[in-house]
Amino acid sequence: MKINTDGVLLGATASAENPKMILDIGTGTGVIALMLAQRFPEAKIDAVEIDFSSAETAKRNFNNVVFADRLQIFPTSIQNFWLQKQHQRYDLIVSNPPFYLDTLTSPKENKTLAKHAEPGFFENLLNNIPDFLSAEGNFTIILPVKTASVVKKLAAGKLFLHQETAVSSFENEKPHRQILSFGLNQTKTGHTSFTIYKSEKVYSDDYQKLLKDFLTIF
Repeated sequence: MKINTDGVLLGATASAENPKMILDIGTGTGVIALMLAQRFPEAKIDAVEIDFSSAETAKRNFNNVVFADRLQIFPTSIQNFWLQKQHQRYDLIVSNPPFYLDTLTSPKENKTLAKHAEPGFFENLLNNIPDFLSAEGNFTIILPVKTASVVKKLAAGKLFLHQETAVSSFENEKPHRQILSFGLNQTKTGHTSFTIYKSEKVYSDDYQKLLKDFLTIF
């Protein structure tokens, strides 16, 4: 699976106040976890990935960085992970999850795992997140707009929406992604927008500034 824009946007924007423990749900090849380890030098990151091949790649990637001792891969489902870590609390939980709902699955199994949510996936996720967040912790997720609307409804009564960022390819275009940040405490929801390109194949100044510490093209 290639590095994608959703992943690097999440890795560069997800935040919490001086996080010590971070959980990356569906880490894939580990890009988001690596970005968070670079951004938060005091944090330890647990990364969960159900696809064995991707988990092995993430493990190799983790072992090749100077902060390898702060990264741990768990090659299992998130449901099994919840059972293993019942008493753990995280200051930041992130996910770039399977997001296609009510669509045909991919004929390749690993792509199905990466792109298509199983029935009940988001319900399970949102039912468990509150038990694993620290008191001031944040849960941040990136989703297509339609799926984000579903997730916001499912989160009602469990988590409070703190921040919502609408992501568009170009200025004046409709957003195609939303980055949602939830917490356990009620607060006024902040609304921001973000544009990836300023013209065809030319990244916006905001995108370049956000990712200059991570992408060699900048």
